[in-house]
Amino acid sequence: MLDDLRRFSTDAFPEALRQSALDEVLARALVRSEAAASAAGQGLPPLAGHVSSRSSTLDSVFVRLASSPLVLVPDGGNARHSGRAVLLFVLLKGSGVLEEQGASVALTANAAVLLDPAQPWRLDLRTDCRALLVKFESASFLLRLVRTCSAEAKRITPAHGVGAMCLTMAESLAEQIDHLGRDDLLSVEATLTDLLVTCLSREADDVNGPADLAEPSDHPTSVQLSHLRRICRTIEARLGDAELSIESVARVEGLSTRYLQKLFKVGATSFSEYLRERRLERCKLDLANRALNHFTISALCFRWGFGDAANFSRAFTARYGVSPKAYRAQPLSQADALHDQRGRPLKGSEVKPAADAAPARTPHSPFQALLRDHARYAVALALTPKRSASPSTSASASTADGTTPNHYYLPVSDKTVHWGYLSRSLKPVISVRSGDVVTIETLTQHASDDRERMIDGDPGAESVFHWTADKKAVDRRGAGPMDASIFGRGAGEGFGVHICTGPVYVHDAEPGDVLEIRILDVQPRPSCSAAFHGRIFGSNAAAWWGFHYRDQITEPKQREVVTIYEIDNGAPEAPVARAVYNFRWTPQTDPFGVKHDTIDYPGVPVDPQSIVKRFGVLEKARVPLRPHFGMLAVAPREAGLVDSIPPGYFGGNLDNWRAGKGSKLFLPVSVPGALFSAGDPHASQGDSELCGTAIECSLTGVFQLVLHKRSQIEGGFLAELNYPFLETETEWVVQGFSFANHLAELGADAQAQIYKKSSLEGAMRDAFNKTRRYLMQAHSLDEDEAVSLISVAVDFAVTQVVDGNWGVHAVIKKALFPADLAG
Repeated sequence: MLDDLRRFSTDAFPEALRQSALDEVLARALVRSEAAASAAGQGLPPLAGHVSSRSSTLDSVFVRLASSPLVLVPDGGNARHSGRAVLLFVLLKGSGVLEEQGASVALTANAAVLLDPAQPWRLDLRTDCRALLVKFESASFLLRLVRTCSAEAKRITPAHGVGAMCLTMAESLAEQIDHLGRDDLLSVEATLTDLLVTCLSREADDVNGPADLAEPSDHPTSVQLSHLRRICRTIEARLGDAELSIESVARVEGLSTRYLQKLFKVGATSFSEYLRERRLERCKLDLANRALNHFTISALCFRWGFGDAANFSRAFTARYGVSPKAYRAQPLSQADALHDQRGRPLKGSEVKPAADAAPARTPHSPFQALLRDHARYAVALALTPKRSASPSTSASASTADGTTPNHYYLPVSDKTVHWGYLSRSLKPVISVRSGDVVTIETLTQHASDDRERMIDGDPGAESVFHWTADKKAVDRRGAGPMDASIFGRGAGEGFGVHICTGPVYVHDAEPGDVLEIRILDVQPRPSCSAAFHGRIFGSNAAAWWGFHYRDQITEPKQREVVTIYEIDNGAPEAPVARAVYNFRWTPQTDPFGVKHDTIDYPGVPVDPQSIVKRFGVLEKARVPLRPHFGMLAVAPREAGLVDSIPPGYFGGNLDNWRAGKGSKLFLPVSVPGALFSAGDPHASQGDSELCGTAIECSLTGVFQLVLHKRSQIEGGFLAELNYPFLETETEWVVQGFSFANHLAELGADAQAQIYKKSSLEGAMRDAFNKTRRYLMQAHSLDEDEAVSLISVAVDFAVTQVVDGNWGVHAVIKKALFPADLAG
């Protein structure tokens, strides 16, 4: 299951299987995990780990890890890698302690350490962490340096220039790992290794002295190895020089010719043999490069320092068992084909056996290993392309002990909302106990699209949307900077757009508990204006963030269109919405004088005189209502402000129309009190929310908040719940995302990266993993049973493709498990 790993999350596994599953992944990098020790009097949270992994064509492995506290140790089967592999661990976030050879070295964020996987050590990561782990498969020279350095010397910090470069490159690698191919990683591997050698070589020089020019032996010093490495780099830089000689290289490096000859001799080769081998390898690469087909074979051999084409042809044939012409005519190798392909391969892509290669030499010394490694890294660099950018309702509810719950009412106003963000630091506006009922008024942020219909005369809405040249009642709108120093849109920059009412503090709620949100009733908010009193309206904006925006087929393309709908309650048993008019967005200037060419900031008043209303649209269409709340959230555990748009483990902007009257949403509690908020009310929405919004319509919801303590649900499905789980009268709905926990997986820049990296494939895989896990835990199926049932009876659908963290949900019919068969 994990053989071709690219992304992995422990969320896909029951808690009992997470440790072994994570170890299976980490084994590729020659490490395994152990449970971290708990603090005195405190239990350990469930293991949570998210991994992105890639491997290079040299079989080196690159792993980005985001995890709860854990301990890393060498894998028990690493003896076969002795003398070849080196590990680089870069701590990007968090803190830890490395214990090795009786010494302890503290690690903080933005520090790295090099490790020998064949030797005992223990890396204790004591906080939630984010890290990069690299296994360099063939790096014997680097390994020798690692083995000759003290534990402290192997720690790389940004205090020095080269160390800072290493860490900056590692951070960039962690950010871009999802977008790098096997060939791309060759260049990264070579460059990063060179930088690491430079960092450690200084320490070696300090230990061994700067002028160790003794005769090379079978047990050379680090300085002698460093000399040979510099020599190889000089040769590589001048391969095209037909006059290159050992004397000229010795002169450049300030060494004697005899010393160079001895270095190569100990490596079981000679200068001329090594030079010829390197030139042949570069010619071979060029012959296989289809982009160089316009060059003759002679031109390519001259390019790399061969003075005679016939001599080159004989040497190439002797080395590779095939002539240069025949080699060039061969089809692309199997390594160039797609690794995953369903069905018959494309014509002409059948796999053929490779030509017999010359026998590989078994290294007898570190010199030979260095020569081999340097040659492979040089190949990597050559292969890489170079860049040239309601009380009655509560009466029907009851608490766990059968008593009638308390009922609270939370009106919407500028004092009870937070606009565009979630935060664990928000001050609660009300406190309740488990089982209590809360009526919560919510407003749509799109009410300003038609102020007369949706704001005027409504005291709550007017207080929230109040914005004049002198005062803006709710200034912050989004999680961005208050001074709008990024785009200049306004305070908060619109990095998050939803008007959220709350938060509601739930007594006794603690991390590890589960909050059940029962939606007892949903009612629309009628207009209070004189002209439209008692009628109900909503707005749908086909906006620039919609899936359709760059694929419009009529002019003007890339336009934003707002459609105002009216809710028809004339038939209560089947209410519908009908379109009233639409208009194309025109540049609007807000009361503070900022011009908005697009819908880039929430709550900007639309000037009716600046738009052209087009009536009579969608005359033959009536939209069945699906009143629901797009935003139902508890506070995330992360510090700071969190953009309200991408949903996550905390719920948030789920945009699943099934979260309506009669449904129950279960959310894992991450902070004391849970801090529940509601918002983004919709009159109706289709799966996908394709154009960017639903019928955005202010609603009032009646919610019963039921707390499930971890101690009470231990051993059951809810005990391990770490994602939003929705239940309706007839279905269970499992919600998947492109990133199950984007705030952990994508690091410090997660709230920007999530908009760039989401995919339906990731969301589908997450939905599948969670569905399998749910069926195995909640219904006691084994994996084979779960997979079969999923395929024949579970419906997957796109929740939304417009909220940054794209969603796919699985609908499991309750009828699949008849009550008469239970038990």
